[in-house]
Amino acid sequence: MLSPLTHDDPAAVATYRLLARLGSGGMGTVYLARSPGGRTVALKTVHARLAADPAFRARFRLETDAARIIGARHGAAVVDADPLAETPWLATEYVLGPPLDDAVALAGPLPEPTVRALGAALAGALAQLHSSDVVHRDLKPSNVLVTAYGPKIIDFGIARAAGDDHLTRTGAAAGTPAFMSPEQASGEEHPPAGDVFALAGVLVFAATGHGPFGTGSPADLLYRVRYADPDLAGVPAGLVPVLTACLAKDPAARPTTAALVDHLHDGHGEFADHLPPPLLADIARRATDVWTHTPRRLPAPAESATAPTAADRGRTPRLSRRRLLTFGGGALVGTAAAGGGLWAWLGSRDDTPPGATPTAAGPTAVPATTAADGAPKAAWRAESLDREERAMPLVAGGVVGFTETVSFRAFDGRSGAMLWEDGLVDPEQITTDGTYFYVSEGPSDGPSALTVRMLAVRTGEEASRKVTIKGFEGSQFGTQLLAAAGGRLFAASRIGDRSTSETGWHLIAVDPRTGKVTWREPYAWDGVRPWLAEVVGDRLVLGKNSGDWEDFVVQVRDARTGRLLWRKSVPLKDSLRYKPGQLAADDRHLYLGGDRLRALRLTDGGTAWEYGKGGSFGVPVVSDGLVYVSEGGRGIVAVGAGQGTKAWEEAPSGRNLSPEPLSTPVVGTTHVYAPVRGGLSAIDRGTRRSVWVFPTDATRYVVDTARTRIIGAGPSSVVALPYA
Repeated sequence: MLSPLTHDDPAAVATYRLLARLGSGGMGTVYLARSPGGRTVALKTVHARLAADPAFRARFRLETDAARIIGARHGAAVVDADPLAETPWLATEYVLGPPLDDAVALAGPLPEPTVRALGAALAGALAQLHSSDVVHRDLKPSNVLVTAYGPKIIDFGIARAAGDDHLTRTGAAAGTPAFMSPEQASGEEHPPAGDVFALAGVLVFAATGHGPFGTGSPADLLYRVRYADPDLAGVPAGLVPVLTACLAKDPAARPTTAALVDHLHDGHGEFADHLPPPLLADIARRATDVWTHTPRRLPAPAESATAPTAADRGRTPRLSRRRLLTFGGGALVGTAAAGGGLWAWLGSRDDTPPGATPTAAGPTAVPATTAADGAPKAAWRAESLDREERAMPLVAGGVVGFTETVSFRAFDGRSGAMLWEDGLVDPEQITTDGTYFYVSEGPSDGPSALTVRMLAVRTGEEASRKVTIKGFEGSQFGTQLLAAAGGRLFAASRIGDRSTSETGWHLIAVDPRTGKVTWREPYAWDGVRPWLAEVVGDRLVLGKNSGDWEDFVVQVRDARTGRLLWRKSVPLKDSLRYKPGQLAADDRHLYLGGDRLRALRLTDGGTAWEYGKGGSFGVPVVSDGLVYVSEGGRGIVAVGAGQGTKAWEEAPSGRNLSPEPLSTPVVGTTHVYAPVRGGLSAIDRGTRRSVWVFPTDATRYVVDTARTRIIGAGPSSVVALPYA
């Protein structure tokens, strides 16, 4: 879908006139553009703050070189580029065809002849790339565009020459976890055979609509890639042997690209003859849209002043394992299927797991066009790169911290000044007790150990000596920090070295000042993370998805001893997409959404009450004796926390609002703030109507400790609004 240019987009880049936006995010923007001679191109630009990073410029140059190597037959032809410009840019042909993930969403799993034709063509493309000693390292459905003449491989942001470690650190993984090779997931050299492994995963997805190793957090996916057998359910029987061989854990056992071409090519007809009618119709529509599009530009907002983001202040971030892990990952290529790839870095609001049925997008919130809307001005804003959106913001001592793709950044909650930045933090390896931030880490080689750092919230400096707990595996694959309270740090961690797989998992409590493990309780590994956790008095409330992703498993333990008080499974598939920080509990109950709103007693796990059986409820929040939740078709509903009786529901406001049900509401004194698609809706608690909508991409909101700001985090920005 082509989007209008914004008021501050340039009219042209070099000699190319900009016509529309194809995608935008934390790393840059991709435009539909036209040359003076009338050629339509996809033109990619980089944000100025990233252009100053020599390593980023090096990757950009390498992406350009790799795109030139694969050429126009198997990729998007490079038309022009200037990686040395003040704002680096790359222009490629505008490819008329959808990305493979969109193609499968449109037409369903593809028939075997289509998958064979697709596989043979992609194997030929990889053969050409490998013949120049370049490996792609991020082959996945969103990086394959399906045209009438054959597939094209795009997005070479993390491609590199085979054997070149200049831009990669030993022990780090780069790519997209669901389609990585085992050697890549282990942080080892990714050979051409690694691209063959990824190609097989792409073909499994094309044939079935799901990847070979399921869904879940990056750590879970990397574990399955390395140790689990692929899921080939639904793959046509004729393709199972060759795909099984391609998915061998040993690179030497995988077939060559030449062998794949011979095995998969049926020798009949043109590529278009193998495509189902819905795909051919979509390709034809795109060919028309690009010439009938009328360029337009959005007007400047009435108030566009923003506070300084302090982007150049604070400590220089170190290159994190997560940055390397996700640098080339992601799912967004854009519905316009721009040639050369709309970077994964541009981010995507849709985190529907591969193979799952996408939720209808629904209308986007449109704020009133006059000042009478009453939406406040932002107290401050900052850019962000957080396409994964895996964690809630962390609030401690007047500071709000954001775990992003590149680093963890701490901001002053009131002024928006960036205080410090740390590039070694993963979303599952940081938590807070409201006074300090706690970070876990482990060595990339040598004996296993779990190291805990306690950081001062305003400086990021270590507030106490670093403690190391031997025996536990402290890396992002072996430890997840759950919560901190009462002088205890709670974690899920594994005993043993990195060669262990499904054994040794424990829930533990650690004194972060001494490193003493005050209790540890084993649990059976089922391959699914993350845990969600909340400390309520002397109870540790835990929740996570079951191994089959059908249920949400809740358990409550004595926070002092680790003793299990009760455990219960609740049907709740959507909890796969819940984020740490989203458990709603008070001193009596735990509240869960789903097909009804439930209250489970903290004392024994029994059902205290249920509301709205057969409905559709999002992630609730509890405040002052009421539970607030987004109910499908109604907006926000408030239910009494004691008995489950409805107190009030949102009244129609005449606005076109589509709730974000997996985002928690925020309860203020005069308003209830409801995340909606495209913004944050403020519902007057007196009239129970939405009185304004603040436009933002933020979906996760918290309130600062002084209760003067609502802090929102999205894939490309963070924002603070007055709290009322």
